[in-house]
Amino acid sequence: MNVLLFGAAGKVGSVLATALVSAGHSVTAAGAGEDADPAGHDVAIDFTRPDAVRANVDRCLAAGVPCVVGTTGLTAADLAALDEQAREKGVACLVARHETKVDAPSGTAKATAAAMGGDVPIHSVRLPGVVAHQEVLFGGDGQLLTIRHDTFSREAFVPGVLLALERLETLPPGVSVGLETLLDAT
Repeated sequence: MNVLLFGAAGKVGSVLATALVSAGHSVTAAGAGEDADPAGHDVAIDFTRPDAVRANVDRCLAAGVPCVVGTTGLTAADLAALDEQAREKGVACLVARHETKVDAPSGTAKATAAAMGGDVPIHSVRLPGVVAHQEVLFGGDGQLLTIRHDTFSREAFVPGVLLALERLETLPPGVSVGLETLLDAT
């Protein structure tokens, strides 16, 4: 595939660029502030920043290029607008937020809390050297259930992106959120 990679020089993007080439894909690297032309690409991948992702994805969807988004920071209104645009162009846009988090609380934490329903409190801490850590605590009288996920290297995100490239065409036009949508798309 001919891949346009936004954030190619970033923490995740630099690891991903190498892995994509090793997997046989052709990669066009787009750095910070570059208005890369999506024309001629089979797919665009965005691992940038919350203040850049919307414009990058807008431009790609307008050109009819499907997208894989690993960046946090898209609001519900952003997702709705991107969904409408992707449906109009008949292309898929997978949003699976993985980026090294610069927002607090992260998009992953907000999505987890929303999926739980109700008024779920979120506590957010950013620590140097931690790639990703999420812990969900359920407490009751005299007991605690903890569900925890730790990511120790950015290479851990590569298999999910490669799976997204392999199965993106199986998704319906519009925005799909979460890698689990790819598991159901087989």
